[in-house]
Amino acid sequence: MIVPYRRVPVQNGGMSVDTSVIVDPDTYLTGVPHEVFADLRSDSAVGWMDEPAIDSWPAGPGFWGVVRHAEVKEVMRNPTVYSSYLGATQITDPPDAATLAFVRQMMLNQDPPEHARLRKLLTRAFTPRAIARLEEKIDGWARGLVEDVAARGECDFATDIAADLPLLTLAELFGVPSVDRWLMFDWSNRVIGYQDHEYALSSHAQEDGSTEMARRALALRPRPDADGRLPDQRTRGGMPDLYAYAHELGEYKRRNPGEDIMSNLMREVGDGDDEAGGRVSVGEFENLFWLFSVAGNETLRNALPGGMFALLSNMDQYRRLRADRTLLSTAVDEMLRWWSPVMRFRRTATVDTELGGIRIRAGDKVVVWFSSANRDERAFADPHRFDVARATNDHLSFGHGPHYCIGAHLAKVQMRALFTALLDVLGEVEPAGDPVRLRSNFQNGIKHLPIRWTR
Repeated sequence: MIVPYRRVPVQNGGMSVDTSVIVDPDTYLTGVPHEVFADLRSDSAVGWMDEPAIDSWPAGPGFWGVVRHAEVKEVMRNPTVYSSYLGATQITDPPDAATLAFVRQMMLNQDPPEHARLRKLLTRAFTPRAIARLEEKIDGWARGLVEDVAARGECDFATDIAADLPLLTLAELFGVPSVDRWLMFDWSNRVIGYQDHEYALSSHAQEDGSTEMARRALALRPRPDADGRLPDQRTRGGMPDLYAYAHELGEYKRRNPGEDIMSNLMREVGDGDDEAGGRVSVGEFENLFWLFSVAGNETLRNALPGGMFALLSNMDQYRRLRADRTLLSTAVDEMLRWWSPVMRFRRTATVDTELGGIRIRAGDKVVVWFSSANRDERAFADPHRFDVARATNDHLSFGHGPHYCIGAHLAKVQMRALFTALLDVLGEVEPAGDPVRLRSNFQNGIKHLPIRWTR
């Protein structure tokens, strides 16, 4: 059933759309509105979208929504015209100049050459050779997670299996003590799931069993006020526990360096304040820690249940994959395309330009919708069909251009490891209840996915 919306012609040839169904996080409690996106794509590659108030966030001026594959790629590969830095990468503008200046320190919100400077410092940790050295551990963790639930006959795939694999992997890469890894679970929930009450109040990490460093951070964890509201989790002030932990971890790595990412970054940080001459400022170090703790965790956490949901929704493809494991690589890419864990990102036009035949003014917000581009009929044959053998699959779930996800290969390794373990140990599974989706117009998430099996 197509969700209705209202079209109003505008002067420059685009369509002004009542986008409540697109930007309303409640929409995604029942799924991505693919029928609406398909209807939009049939009209135009680019259309004007309204920006209504959502929860405590005020209404905004609106933005250009980019819904076709080719035009999304054009935006993503051209940072000189479509900037990550000018207004950052979320639809809602930062509330003030100080917050904008702060989020601009994140690699995610930078343009070349500053983006390239930080990315180069991280690249060696994510080369295929570096990841190959981790594969045996990842395979072992994945099999252990599945074997731990095998005798139960049912579990919540999202929390009992999928949640911990990215945490274990990130802790290893970062040099975070493994016992502290559930801090990253809570941080990513609070930042990515700020529109969802359950995630916004996430508090799985506990003092018992954690390091002293973690306990000091937990003492700073924000508590809801009398109305149940938390401070803005997407600002430094809203995440005091994360930044306290990042700062203390950085100082520990300075004194006790290892071969992990955080130790390597601290070798590039100058002594003293942020302007002390290092290749990375203290603020940049802390924001890189934020980026990997949140983005490096949450995207895969949503891709894994999304992939499982795709298989459960297409049992013929599940059985095909189970019978032919050589299809795992193409199956993983198809899961990423069909589910699209990250649904959209924003850029800001730096100059007057034209995209898809639509005139865009300097300063306009431009939002690319990966969830639409990955179902574009112009780029994919029978795009709504889930096909584990799809050979040509130019999906955009890891982005495109300079900001292509640095951890894409690592994410695919983890997905292949977990689904291999699931097929080996559990065989064929089936739904044991309805999935519970994340309330978010940014991340396409499943919070709970009950499954059962017979061994």
